[in-house]
Amino acid sequence: MIVNGETLVGKMVNGESIREVIGNVVITQGDVRITCSKAIQYLARNEAELIGNVVVTQDSVIINTASGFYYGDSKIAYSNSGVSLFDGHVNLNADTGYYYFDEKRAKFINRVRLEDPVSRMDSDRLTYFNDEDKAVAAGRVKVQDSTSVLFADSLVHYRNTKITFAYNNILIYDPKNRLAIFADNLEDYKQLKYSKISDNPILVKIDTTSNGEPDTLVISSRLMEAFDDSVKRLVATDSVRIARSGFASVNDFTVFYQEADHLFTQRPPEKSTPPVIWNENTQLLGDTINIFLEENRMKELLLNSNASIISTNQNYILKYDQLSGREIKMSFGKEGLQKTEASGNVLSIYYLFEEGEPNGLLKSSSERTVIYFQDNEVSDVKFYGNPATEYHPENLILGKEKEFTIPSFIIYENRPDQNSVLGNRKKMIYSKMEDLNESGK
Repeated sequence: MIVNGETLVGKMVNGESIREVIGNVVITQGDVRITCSKAIQYLARNEAELIGNVVVTQDSVIINTASGFYYGDSKIAYSNSGVSLFDGHVNLNADTGYYYFDEKRAKFINRVRLEDPVSRMDSDRLTYFNDEDKAVAAGRVKVQDSTSVLFADSLVHYRNTKITFAYNNILIYDPKNRLAIFADNLEDYKQLKYSKISDNPILVKIDTTSNGEPDTLVISSRLMEAFDDSVKRLVATDSVRIARSGFASVNDFTVFYQEADHLFTQRPPEKSTPPVIWNENTQLLGDTINIFLEENRMKELLLNSNASIISTNQNYILKYDQLSGREIKMSFGKEGLQKTEASGNVLSIYYLFEEGEPNGLLKSSSERTVIYFQDNEVSDVKFYGNPATEYHPENLILGKEKEFTIPSFIIYENRPDQNSVLGNRKKMIYSKMEDLNESGK
């Protein structure tokens, strides 16, 4: 270690030989260069205390601090007086910092912040590997860019490849869409516009209804994959459960198009159970199902292949209105269901009422059926293509309702709600969502 300055004073302190160098101090050791206002050099230990406007450089790395220490034998710089590092790509700041020159590695502690042109990361501890452009952060990690914010217990980020791995207590929040994803494992491949989210992922999206009431969508699954492409897809796979006011689903594959308010689900080839959807008092099945929303309400629902609809009557629990066909399309207005169209080997059973009293049922078949609704009740039914209908009077079906079912009739009992989807994380999730919404991020 070579030390130069304007004034040099040698002395003995506690039996140790030291030199005080004052004024325009320059310390060099190989490719390490240090400048400061004053240095106290401990000759036997090959160490120096650095005081005032300390600047440490090695190649493209520039470290600034008010005061610190340099250990010549191990080539380590240390400061607990507030320290910053710039390597030409990122700015790194903290209360305390170490820099290991041989390893070209920085270890920063307490109120750590790493910034680059597009994002900012805060944490309690961070290790930065300069040659690898790699950052390892831990403790209250927060990464924020122009569109989202990520929280995690720990994180590994590679600057060149823009690959990030995050672990435990993960929260990804999109303030524009009021959408959050909670999980314990994240792999983010920014250049591929792809993220993989696993270990108990849950999506929470807060919307409002037309009358201003909160309306929250929650989705859980074994795996979620986000595609930040032109349609911004989120794919939930395996044991998918969805809940929203009046709406729920259980399936094994769902695609959520964030910008279009569009949900798509289908039965994977290896699964025998089709997707199940519940909307209000109606159960819907189909090998593929498309759900379109508008202003946070149901606009259109399309069931394709092995489609069926079963609706319950709240006053007569055994009287199920039933409809099956190859394809079914349901259209909704602001007041609810307006029209249902079924095609392809259509079978239907509808219970009839007169002035609110049961009046038998109508069993029918056709190639195409159109059912019109008013005030959420059937107002007209039209059959096309080889129609056949049978009327069964009330006195012949009373107590025998279970005998009047379509071949695909089955009632699923595992309808989820928000409490069952969120489980014991509900309180934590809603607390964090409230905090984020109040803060804006």
